[in-house]
This record gives sequence, structure tokens and C-alpha cells, in this order.
Amino acid sequence: MSTAEIESAVVSHPLVAECATIGQSEEDTGQSVCCFVTLEGDIEGTDELVAEIREHVAKKIGKLARPKRIIWADDLPKTRSGKIMRRLLRDIAEGRELGDVTTLRDPTVMQQLGERVAARRDDADA
Repeated sequence: MSTAEIESAVVSHPLVAECATIGQSEEDTGQSVCCFVTLEGDIEGTDELVAEIREHVAKKIGKLARPKRIIWADDLPKTRSGKIMRRLLRDIAEGRELGDVTTLRDPTVMQQLGERVAARRDDADA
């Protein structure tokens, strides 16, 4: 199954406004699914909602499609024309140095996402 199918399943959840899905390098399995998710309105992302979205994806397209990581995003990095920059999301999820972000509609999105990815990494290490 493709990341586009997983993305479509995540977005079909009633509380999800937008999603970008990437394949992320991982030591154990080689690659895992990571989703950057923007929620509807003022809804706050919780661990319970992560579990609910993962289960929603499992019911829609199968258990193997469940994203390993869900990272809450107020906004996604987009070009001025509105295209989501998945390359930058992959870089940030894997802890790599970010390239040029001057072409983004709002370059500050990457700083916010970097902080959230680092916080989730710290949570996983604890």
C-alpha cells in the first residue's frame, strides 16, 4: 500500500483536517510510516487520539498500514502554490539538516514541527 492510501485513510477520520504521510528510515524494519496531522478547529492532539487514528486506518485499509508515528502539526510546510513539501518532512522526521526553506509560504512552520518532533523523540526515549 502507498503512503497516499494511508494519507487518505487518515484524512477520512472526522477530526483530521489535513495529513502528509512519509516513509521514514528506521533501524529495526528499514522503513516505517510517519504522519504529520493537522486537526480540525481547536482540537488538541492526544495520545488517545493517536491510538484512535491508528485504529481508524487499520479498519479502513488494514493493520499493517497503521502509522508508527503521528506528529501533530498546526500547519504543514507548503510552497507558495500550496504543494506540501514532503522532502522537508522526511528530513525533519529523520533528524537531518534542513535544506532551503525560503520557498515555503511560511518558513516558521518548520521550526514548530522541529520542536514537536524533538519532543516526541524525547517522550519515546523516556
